[in-house]
Amino acid sequence: MLDALIEPLQYGFMQRSLIIAILVGVVCAVVGSYLMVQRLALLGDAISHSVLPGLAVAFMLDISIFVGAFVAGVLSTMAIAWIRTRSPIKEDAAMGIVLSAFFALGITLITQIQKDKKIDLNHFLFGNILSVTTEDVINTAAIAAVVLVVVVLLYKELLFYTFDPEGAQAAGLPVNLLNFGLMVLIALTIVASMKAVGVILVLALLITPGATAYLLVQRLNQVMLLGCAIGVISSISGMYLSYFYNLPSGPAIVLVATGFFLLSLLFSPSQGILTRPRGNVQPPALLQELKRLLAKP
Repeated sequence: MLDALIEPLQYGFMQRSLIIAILVGVVCAVVGSYLMVQRLALLGDAISHSVLPGLAVAFMLDISIFVGAFVAGVLSTMAIAWIRTRSPIKEDAAMGIVLSAFFALGITLITQIQKDKKIDLNHFLFGNILSVTTEDVINTAAIAAVVLVVVVLLYKELLFYTFDPEGAQAAGLPVNLLNFGLMVLIALTIVASMKAVGVILVLALLITPGATAYLLVQRLNQVMLLGCAIGVISSISGMYLSYFYNLPSGPAIVLVATGFFLLSLLFSPSQGILTRPRGNVQPPALLQELKRLLAKP
């Protein structure tokens, strides 16, 4: 058993991959906790899909894909905010519009690039953590450090804004700046996670560990800490499954994280479907509505 755990560590590519997996597991859980609590999962999805044209442009200009992805992610957040503030369109609709437009633009640009240069679209969409370089590790570590430092420094402000935006505004906090800053943190997190799980699956790593922790603990700091543990364990376990069973690394990581979520959903002491106290069990809203309709004369 111990030999099986040590064997992959003999290779440099696995050492680099595991470092990336740990960093991504931590930073995604921390930032994803804010997304889940604010019920803004679609925002993470919108930004993750919106980085694709940035990747394509960076490839065309022969510059770092991290730079291109970050710029595209920030532009997408600005586009969402602009549509939401300058029109009667709601935020979820604005996210859907920006998501589909940026993603379509990215696919179009990559298709054009493929006519002249060989480029593997799957690596962008689903990640390829086993191919990371030392430079990728350094870039990911730097991005993760920036995100975590900002979260620590602004924890109280972000906590206040997350649970009571109107109260935060009344208290004089710059809510618009906090909102934009949170979007930038999401964009940075997605950029840091691209090599691991790609732009398609990054939302799962952003939301699933935090959602799993949310079923087990109550306080936001506890959700973050437990989410980090779940994210790291999922990432490392997914890497070992990928190595020993020749599975795609990104999907393997996501499937392990989803497995933890299902276990928590079923067996959480206070929220589990199979274990919650009977007094807390409420009939589904649809069933309640049907009963009210049938009760009417």
